[in-house]
Amino acid sequence: MNITFENVDKVSALLTINIEKADYEGKVTAALKDFSKKASLPGFRPGKVPASLIQKRFGKEIMAEEINKLIGEEINKYIHENKVNMLAEPLPNEEKTPAIDFDTQENFTFAFDIALAPEFDAKLSKKDKLTYYDIKVDDALVDQQVQSFCNRGGQQVKADSYEPRDMVKGTLQQLDDKGATLEGGILVEEAVMLPEYMKSEEEKAKFQGAKLGDVITINPAKAYADNATELASLLRIDKEAAAEMKADFSFQVSEILRFEPAKLSQELYDQMLGKDVVKSEEEFRKFIADDIKRNFNSEAEYQFTQDLRSYVLGRIGEVEFPEELLKRFMKLRNADKGEEYVEKNFKDSLPELLWHLAKEQICDQLEVKVQHEDVLETAKAYTRIQFAQYGMINLPEESITSYAAEMLKNEQQAQGLVERTVENMMAAKAKEAVTLKVKEVTMDEFRKLTEKKEK
Repeated sequence: MNITFENVDKVSALLTINIEKADYEGKVTAALKDFSKKASLPGFRPGKVPASLIQKRFGKEIMAEEINKLIGEEINKYIHENKVNMLAEPLPNEEKTPAIDFDTQENFTFAFDIALAPEFDAKLSKKDKLTYYDIKVDDALVDQQVQSFCNRGGQQVKADSYEPRDMVKGTLQQLDDKGATLEGGILVEEAVMLPEYMKSEEEKAKFQGAKLGDVITINPAKAYADNATELASLLRIDKEAAAEMKADFSFQVSEILRFEPAKLSQELYDQMLGKDVVKSEEEFRKFIADDIKRNFNSEAEYQFTQDLRSYVLGRIGEVEFPEELLKRFMKLRNADKGEEYVEKNFKDSLPELLWHLAKEQICDQLEVKVQHEDVLETAKAYTRIQFAQYGMINLPEESITSYAAEMLKNEQQAQGLVERTVENMMAAKAKEAVTLKVKEVTMDEFRKLTEKKEK
């Protein structure tokens, strides 16, 4: 057997492998023997088919299969031993591969196009200067979150007179042109309204100071700016009729409900965070501040990774890729999507490919090694963020772990979490490898900075 490797240009090569009978003969004989033990043909008991018949019926197919296996093994071995920095997979070169006839040939030649990775240096040093944003948690943010918890723990209480944001219930009756109750007109009992959200200031003002039992004359069409959907819901009629409804209505107030936030108490702390997690307002605020800081740190870490990517790719600059070979490979991998898909997405894939190669260099330099436990921790962090969006910020650790483990059973999700873990660990070590400037910012300042960078 003989393998030759010839550079066609800086980013592509031709690998040629010459195989002789001695290279594959033993493997084919062993494969035929193994196959004959399992073969079952009409007229013969399993394992008793004559070797000559096996050779005649399946010899060529088995020889082709064993030669293909041998080619794959030897190419992988050559690539590994010679440290060839290859992109994608070897692609058969039909022009350089002579015609093959398994019936008459004993020696074979196969040629493959090899896409080579471009040469560049992505390694980090103290010469590289990057900024890390430390997002401050101020009292105003903690106050907002405390108020959010109080609102979540709050309830509706009955009131005697109306104040802005109150909910009112009562009876709506359609009036005629003279202001009297219209016989056969619309009657809605237990009608519910939030006057504060009415579009008309004039109609909204009619409820100011209203008390139980008061009768108010309102015009729903004016109150809701002729919004047929809202009118239909309030008056319990179809949208077509609502669109034509311009009449005044009387509204007799039967109930006024006011939302009252919960007071800071042990009952609220237990309800929001779990029993006895905190036992004072000071501990409650500290718990909230720590949780906000964890979320801020997550955003800051992500932004640092994005900044690191932009910096490294900017420092590398333009590189040459074996575009034709990569397009061929992309077409093979997306055969069901057609050539138009490749042409549309190919250019956008190159920065991602370059960053992938750069990350490999940096991870190798910084000795980043990802274990299953690391990926699980990333999944758990993502799980906490998901549940926190619904106000569930203190779930038991076993629940978090169980949910994260389920996420990792999904191959696509698992792959994304592995990549995120690699970037997280790389970013952590990169902060030590470069000259890092820590800049303290408020959340508003951080948002403006990230929005500006995205543009």
